[in-house]
Amino acid sequence: SSLQTSLSIWGWGSLGVVLFLVTFGPFAIFYFAFYILCFVGGGFVVTLLFGKSNSEKYLEQCEHSFLPCTSVGIPKCIEEMKREARPIKIDRRLTGANIIDEPLQQVIQFSLRDYVQYWYYTLSDDESFLLEIRQALQYALVQFSARSKETDWQPYFTTRLVDDFGTHLRVFRKAQQRIAEKGDQMKDQAEELVDTFFEVEVEMEKEVCRDLVCTSPKDEEGFLRDLCEVLLYILLPPGDFQNKIMRYFVREILSRGILLPLINQLSDPDYINQYVIWMIRDSNCNYEAFMNIIKLSDNIGELEAVKDKASEELQYLRSLDTAGDDINSIKNQINSLLYVIKVCDSRIQRLQSGKEIDTVKLAANFGKLCTVPLDHILVDNVALQFFMDYMQQTGGQAHLFFWMTVEGYRVTAQQQLEVLQSRQKDGKHQTNQTKGLLRAAAFGVYEQYLSEKASPRVNIDDNLVAKLAETLNHEDPTPEIFDDIQRKVYELMLRDERFYPSFKQNVLYVRMLAELDMLKDPSFRGSDDGEGESFNGSPTSSINLSLDDLSNVPSDETVQLHAYISDTGVCNDHGKTYALYAITVHRRNANSEEMWKTYRRYSDFHDFHMRITEQFENLANILKLPGKKTFNNMDREFLEKRKKDLNAYLQLLLNPEMMKASPALAHYVYDFLENKAYSKGKGDFARKMDTFVNPLRNSMRNVSNAVKSIPDSLAEGMTKMSDNMGKMSERLGQDIKQSFFKVPPLIQKTYSDPDHCRVAAPIDDNVDDNIPLRVMLLLMDEVFDLKERNQWLRRNIKNLLQQLIRATYGDTINRKIVDHVDWMTSPEQVADAVKRFRDAFWPNGILAETVPRRDKAIRMRTRVAGKTKLLEIMPDELKHIIGAETTRKGILRVFEMFQHSQLNKRMVYVFLERFLETLFPQNKFPELFNKLHSRSKQMQRYKQRLHSTQAPSLQK
Repeated sequence: SSLQTSLSIWGWGSLGVVLFLVTFGPFAIFYFAFYILCFVGGGFVVTLLFGKSNSEKYLEQCEHSFLPCTSVGIPKCIEEMKREARPIKIDRRLTGANIIDEPLQQVIQFSLRDYVQYWYYTLSDDESFLLEIRQALQYALVQFSARSKETDWQPYFTTRLVDDFGTHLRVFRKAQQRIAEKGDQMKDQAEELVDTFFEVEVEMEKEVCRDLVCTSPKDEEGFLRDLCEVLLYILLPPGDFQNKIMRYFVREILSRGILLPLINQLSDPDYINQYVIWMIRDSNCNYEAFMNIIKLSDNIGELEAVKDKASEELQYLRSLDTAGDDINSIKNQINSLLYVIKVCDSRIQRLQSGKEIDTVKLAANFGKLCTVPLDHILVDNVALQFFMDYMQQTGGQAHLFFWMTVEGYRVTAQQQLEVLQSRQKDGKHQTNQTKGLLRAAAFGVYEQYLSEKASPRVNIDDNLVAKLAETLNHEDPTPEIFDDIQRKVYELMLRDERFYPSFKQNVLYVRMLAELDMLKDPSFRGSDDGEGESFNGSPTSSINLSLDDLSNVPSDETVQLHAYISDTGVCNDHGKTYALYAITVHRRNANSEEMWKTYRRYSDFHDFHMRITEQFENLANILKLPGKKTFNNMDREFLEKRKKDLNAYLQLLLNPEMMKASPALAHYVYDFLENKAYSKGKGDFARKMDTFVNPLRNSMRNVSNAVKSIPDSLAEGMTKMSDNMGKMSERLGQDIKQSFFKVPPLIQKTYSDPDHCRVAAPIDDNVDDNIPLRVMLLLMDEVFDLKERNQWLRRNIKNLLQQLIRATYGDTINRKIVDHVDWMTSPEQVADAVKRFRDAFWPNGILAETVPRRDKAIRMRTRVAGKTKLLEIMPDELKHIIGAETTRKGILRVFEMFQHSQLNKRMVYVFLERFLETLFPQNKFPELFNKLHSRSKQMQRYKQRLHSTQAPSLQK
């Protein structure tokens, strides 16, 4: 059966082959073999590809199980790079003001070009990175601009900025005082001053000290980096801030490319000195002020630099071949240079030998000094302070206080009686009340100085005292009730060897002359035998000297005088520039008419105004002469304004009603307008004494006017005045009464300066009482150090004038300050500041090269020139109120403060910190700055000292 089966298989197979060959032919076998081969090959290929893909998936699963995941940023970065670059649209608007946006865009462009592009293009040509940085910077500036618009900048500029400057000056002054108290000769006094300064700073600030930032360049760079990163965190979107590469680039550009060079420039003493000279470039250097600076200089470098320049100029003048009139001019210049060299040599030798002598003590040994009479001392506030100090030392203060109190009583009594008479004419009766006030005041003076209970008591003739007591008990008091006793007290102070005669031999007298600026002028030196210039008579007899004889001036009342300023010009006379006003004068009478031109300076107007207001006191309240101006007083716009004001002054002066009210005024006016050189007509010393007395006289006149309102406040409650004005007048009246009728309360008390507080600390921010003006006045106290114990009189006169200013013009001045701040922060001024910044860093669009440090001799001469100009522009009125020596010391102290770059950096950083605190009030910048400055060495020492002082008390 198996055989049959196999035969059947082969049979059927053979049959199938035969039929296949018959049907397809003999070549069909080859086709069939080919088909089978293709099928097998295709199956092999499919199997290979499927195995490879499965193996890759398996390997990938193995890698993920044993290795960390790859970053998704790399594929995404590759994907972004494969895409086409999309154009980035940048909005060029930044602040909303086109005048600001344009220069700001240029600053951004220049910054990217000079700090990024020059190296970036060596790595890549792709612009997207640069555009992203530009977009981030613009976004930050937009946010900064929006914050600025929402911020009230008036408190910053009017209060905080001035307070920071005054506090910086206070720290510097106290550091100088500590070094002076040590008294030893240190190797490096500048370094010691810096260390002491930051030691005082931490005692005042208590929570922060900036010594590391100001003295260590490495710490300064780190501070600026941290600060810029904080600002970027506030101003940039979160996505851009998280981009570390871009953030670091922007941070370095801001900190090292912009802020650090700017701060270094603002802190450079030489740059500050040049800026000071540029600010007062219109003022010519005065030879007298220059020589004073040389004589007072304690810097050998300054003296040597001036000496070398003088020697160089001397050699040049000697090499000139001149003849004729030029010889005398050159000889004068040579003599002046020789004198400068001699003074420099003498000063250098004294400083090198260490035998520095106080100029006041040196002058006290001369023996021949200017003689200032007692009556002038008693009416000059500066001189009176020194005489008051001397009288306290000798125990004669009761006599001086009595004389001053009687003067105050007389002025007040006269004003009260005048008011009483005027009110009686109006039908109002207040006789008993006014007489009661005067009687109480007179009894107060008697009890305080002349009674048996008085301590100290004025020792005077008992008969006069008894007569006075009898008069007080039985008669109404009069303004002249104390005159006899006051005259005796004056003669006692004048004749008694313990008082005025000994005062002229005391060092306080020499210091008084220095404050009056009368120590250095040889024409003022007198002698004991009466030679030289001296004074006698009443306080006004030597002031109101007779003028030139004007008898030839016609007195016909029909004469009409008209005058106006027709032109203004600027003249230069021997290097001194001044303005000259051409006055066209018309004089008419019944028979003739004349016209002429005369030329006058502003100083001539000032002298003329001083003359007529002394002779006709009622004119002082009517005629107002335009004030002086320190800066840009030769500017054409200012001269035109002054011309207009002086014309108004002349028209008011020539008003017929004015002439009828004061007939004698016509002689003075004609003399002033006559076509001749104007003669000031007074001796120099008399003119000095005029200007010394006038500020006090004007303040007393204002005080008298304020006293007139006291009865009104008592009778009617000052219903016509505002509440604020009423409160000020009432307080002012009380102060006047206290100063007139009592011993000055602060004379016998020691004044304690708050050692460890800021300048504006006494001001209550919650009380809106002219805070900007008050801070400015506090800064004046700090500059001139008026809070010293021996500055009592000047301080109180200054306080009285401040109260008058605040009561009458406080709101006006305050508004002017606020308006000026608004002007400073206006778009025009901000745009101007940005343009100046752009032009300073990129002049003509090119990055400025680092300016080489100037030669030391040039820098020293710049210092001398800066100090000279500062002293030259100080107004005489300021010297007359607080004293010439005090003014000089205050100005030179401020100038010296700017001569230390580390201290200047501290001030710049304080301003920057306050700026950011004002701009971002909700970001806790004070705490941030405390942390950034926490590594201060001075701060650590202060905490250690504080801990060591507190530990014993805690143990107890």
